[in-house]
Amino acid sequence: MGDFLIHAGFDVLAWLAAGAAGLWLMRSGVVSFPVPQPLRLNYIAALVFGAGVGAVAFGSANLWFSGQSGIARSIEGAVAGAIVAIEIYKRIAGIRLRTGARFALPFAVGVAVGRIGCFLSGLDDFTHGTPTTLPWAHDFGDGVLRHPVQLYESLAMAAFAAVYLWRVLRRDGFVIAQGFYLAVGFYGAQRFVWEFFKPYGTLIGPFTLFHLLSAAVLIYAIAMIATAPKPSGSVHERAFA
Repeated sequence: MGDFLIHAGFDVLAWLAAGAAGLWLMRSGVVSFPVPQPLRLNYIAALVFGAGVGAVAFGSANLWFSGQSGIARSIEGAVAGAIVAIEIYKRIAGIRLRTGARFALPFAVGVAVGRIGCFLSGLDDFTHGTPTTLPWAHDFGDGVLRHPVQLYESLAMAAFAAVYLWRVLRRDGFVIAQGFYLAVGFYGAQRFVWEFFKPYGTLIGPFTLFHLLSAAVLIYAIAMIATAPKPSGSVHERAFA
């Protein structure tokens, strides 16, 4: 019960931190959100629905592929589900502009905070690493020293958030315009590496479900950046991602 409360508490903190980051971006006036006001509620509803389905579908599938039963949630699954849902909604609603820029910093901050909760939740969370003899190995309560992969991910995304914030404050047009794709691309790349230090069941050779999903997320981000419209106008006018 204690581990569950810790995890739930950090989930709330992650949402609050992400919300604060999003509010700051909104008030900064640097990063736009080019979704017409009448469509914003439906847009958010599609995002939440897609994230929820993706989180449970991929989290639970990973459990099953790892020889365990039950229902689980996955941050990366939520990201993938949200992307698919939003792309479908945008096509239905006729939204042609890229709309994710304002989610870059909230996403990075939310993951950085939320993964601390995963780390503190111990073995039951099933996000721990494999055994290691490295000096920073952590005992999650069973006497086995393991990679604290949750902290690897937390530190990586915190570093991204810091660099992103620095570049936004410097009015870096490329980072502002491509922020969301930079965030999810970086997330996919670092997550692909950390998956080698997790005890998940493999699907193809040494690769787990999340290796494959991480690669897909990274390819998506690269493709979106590569096909981005050429910037024109002011930085504020270019702040679409």
